[in-house]
Parts: sequence; structure tokens; C-alpha cells
Amino acid sequence: MGRGSIGEESYSSGVQEPLTDEPTFCVDPIDGTTNFVHGFPFACISIGLIYQRRPTLGVIYNPFLDHLYSGMKGQGSHLTRGFNPPRRLPLANPKPLPTLNQAVIGVEWGSDRCETTISAKSTSFSRLAGDPEKGVAGGRMAHSLRSMGSAALNYSMVAQGGLDIYWEIGCWPWDVCAGIVIAEEAGGLVTGSHEAFEATKDTDQFGVVTEEILTGRKYLVIRGIGNTPSETGREAQKRLIEDFYKTVIDVAPN
Repeated sequence: MGRGSIGEESYSSGVQEPLTDEPTFCVDPIDGTTNFVHGFPFACISIGLIYQRRPTLGVIYNPFLDHLYSGMKGQGSHLTRGFNPPRRLPLANPKPLPTLNQAVIGVEWGSDRCETTISAKSTSFSRLAGDPEKGVAGGRMAHSLRSMGSAALNYSMVAQGGLDIYWEIGCWPWDVCAGIVIAEEAGGLVTGSHEAFEATKDTDQFGVVTEEILTGRKYLVIRGIGNTPSETGREAQKRLIEDFYKTVIDVAPN
């Protein structure tokens, strides 16, 4: 993959070289293709830059709404609407998030509709949204679930504060690279699979998007969370991710 740029076209060629330390663009010319085809205004251009094997810069533009999201490692992230001045993300000071039942969670059905995948996702979504007092075993009664059809814009909505959490299995690096930078620079935390989370949660690698996570096709991002007297925002992010992964079913991406 260390060839200057990666995207769907380079992967479809069958060549998937490992990343190098050289700058590498990670580009999705249309993220949210189904939305684009149907005229649903949630599609975008997503351009990320990987440097030294880490997502470093991201730009996401939704031409339907004229929303431009941008972020650079160590420089924060911003939303520019039309000709208005850029606004720092998140748009409001991060609030505490005590439990999953107060969260708006982004999820996607994805393109893999085989029985194993669709069954696992259906059960996971049911548990996240369901009421345990009305017969949903393991139900978390999340405030709501949202499925909007664009990984890049879901990351942007987490950065903005419109989504509290976004979980996805089956995306590719070009779907998420730019969004990772934008979300992280807004105080969000990105991790990979349940296995990757468990391996890093008590180490200094927790929240570090390594090459393995970037290319692993399993992602969870949680917004910046405000501190409380009993818990830092970072501690809350870790606790909520742990609760989340106890709720959903893992499945291999196809």
C-alpha cells in the first residue's frame, strides 16, 4: 500500500502492499454511493493522509449540504458551512455520557447481506435498542440508532457531536481514514475490533490507531466526553466501549 495512494481501485487490483512511513493518500471519491444514487443528501468525498503508518490529515466534503470537515493531527478539527468561518469541533463543549441508554448510536447494515452477518447485526441492533424490561434479553435501550449510509460522514457526526458512538464492521481504510483524524482531533476515541480493544485498553496503546486497526475493517469511534467528579472523559470512553462490546456480536467482515 505504500504507493502514494490507496483506495478501492488499488485494492480491487489484488495488490495490498503494507504501509510504509512515506506519505500515502487514502481516497474515497464517493462515500455513501447508494445515498448518492438515490439523491439522499448524505454522501461525500473523503481524502485522508497517512504518514508513518498513522492517519494524520483528513478532509471530508458533503456537496449536498456544502459541509466541509477537516482535521490535522495536533491542530484540531473544524466544520465549514458554505462561506461561513470554520467552527472548531465539537460544536459544543463535550457533555458526560453516563450510560449507553443515553447514547445516539450510528450503525450500518453494509453490503454483506449473508445470513451470518445479517443475523449477527440484527441481534446486535436489537440488543442496543431494545428494552430489557419488555423482553429484549441484554437490551441496552439506547436513546436511538441511526443508519445514514456513509462511514466518513458518520465519523464527522461523532466529531460534531450529533452521534455519540459509531460502530462498523466491513468498511475499508479509505472509508474511515479521514474521519478518524477529524473525530480524534475533536476529542473522540477510535478503536478496532473487540479483540483489539481488549488487547490495548490497559496499555499506552489504547486509542492509538495502528496500521492493524486502520486496515482491520472493524471500527468503533466514541465522541469526546466531559469529565465528572468521579470519572474523566477518557475513563468514561473506555467504560462505554467495554459495555458496548459486551452487548454486540462480532462477525468477520467479507
